[in-house]
Amino acid sequence: MGLFDFVKNAGAKIGIGKSTEEEAQEKADAAASAAAARAKAAAAAAGRKETAEKAEEQKERRKSYELEKHVRAMGLDVEDLDIQYDDDVATITGAVDDNATRERVILAVGNTAGVAQVDDQIRVKTRGELHVEAQQDKAAKAAAEQAQSKFYTVVSGDSLSKIAKEFYGDPMKYPVIFEANEPMLKDPDLIYPGQVLRIPPADGGNGGDSVEAKAPTGVE
Repeated sequence: MGLFDFVKNAGAKIGIGKSTEEEAQEKADAAASAAAARAKAAAAAAGRKETAEKAEEQKERRKSYELEKHVRAMGLDVEDLDIQYDDDVATITGAVDDNATRERVILAVGNTAGVAQVDDQIRVKTRGELHVEAQQDKAAKAAAEQAQSKFYTVVSGDSLSKIAKEFYGDPMKYPVIFEANEPMLKDPDLIYPGQVLRIPPADGGNGGDSVEAKAPTGVE
């Protein structure tokens, strides 16, 4: 009795074993299948993660919009207001006239459900900036005052269409003058010499298309 050595892959194949090559191929196939399964699972997980991230980004964008809307609804004046909400933190940027407004904005945002922390990036304007803005507002107001209506005294031969032609370059804009002088004027044709009319600025009319009438006749 004893052990006798033979060549495994030699001899007749009668179904009682596998060759070394067959075993190696099976292992390779199994490894490939396992790798494919892992890749598929990883792709699925990545897809789920991407979907979840997109949903979270959309939720945060919506929250940012709602926070900005909330600040504006409170009447807080913030120039270039921008709020970015991310992972329970609200980052606020913009410029305000004074520190009191800045603090109110921080409190308005911080006392909102879902906000755990406020990153304050709000800038308080300098006195120089406020002075420049005040001067600009003053200049704008002066310009608006210069654009106020003119007064015109009707003379013999005038009509609203003639006056509109003189002031606006278009006789069919007479309804602008008519509407600007209601209820004093009852009819576009009923004006008289010596009557003083209000003539709105060329770009500040009262509509101009609401009065349906033929071109008004003149006065004697």
